[in-house]
Amino acid sequence: MRPMPIRFDAADAHWRVASLPVFSPDQKDWLTRGGSLTAHLRTFGAVTVRVTREAVDLPFDDEYTALAIAPRTPVWVREVVLSVDGKPFVAAHSIVPLAASTGVWQAMRRLRTRPLAELLYSDSSVSRSSLVSRRLTARHPLHRLALREMGEARIHALLARRSVFERYGEPLMVTEVMLPALWTRLAMRDHKHAAAQPVPRDHGQALDHTASRADVNAKRAGKQGEVR
Repeated sequence: MRPMPIRFDAADAHWRVASLPVFSPDQKDWLTRGGSLTAHLRTFGAVTVRVTREAVDLPFDDEYTALAIAPRTPVWVREVVLSVDGKPFVAAHSIVPLAASTGVWQAMRRLRTRPLAELLYSDSSVSRSSLVSRRLTARHPLHRLALREMGEARIHALLARRSVFERYGEPLMVTEVMLPALWTRLAMRDHKHAAAQPVPRDHGQALDHTASRADVNAKRAGKQGEVR
């Protein structure tokens, strides 16, 4: 993926680059960390992709501007659920202008149960916008999409992120809704880690190169608290 400017912007009045202050460190990390989300999920276990919908549709009210298209321009929609060890962690919604789905982005239609990341992160002609995030309530159609994967759980607000990928001038936007099982898994991991290991006193740098800036800042803040 090329580190170069992109003419598409996934941000608007609700989707913002800066995470909300009320988000936890884990939430800020997963909403802003780059690279393949599928690859990050694999650190928890076996990831499977289940396609829930592939169809021609119209963009949501908060989508067409990000793709620089007219409100009722037909788009190709792909919706999947990413599960870890059989438990749904993420509901993903991807759209591309219909014409591009049979041209520049035609490989998207042939993915089946392969993750979209196989296309996006293996192609040097693809560039990516900044990640933006927001809280989704019942008024947003993606909230309803996610609820189908949560069984009896009824969560007032869910967290989601999105970005636009560009290839030869054509956009493809991916929105990822984080499901409660992801946050539960992270909380369990943090609890086990805190119980098993003392707080490190050395000044060595973490080896995890995928850690986000939010995660690094949180660790620094923890060390400063110890000094005080």
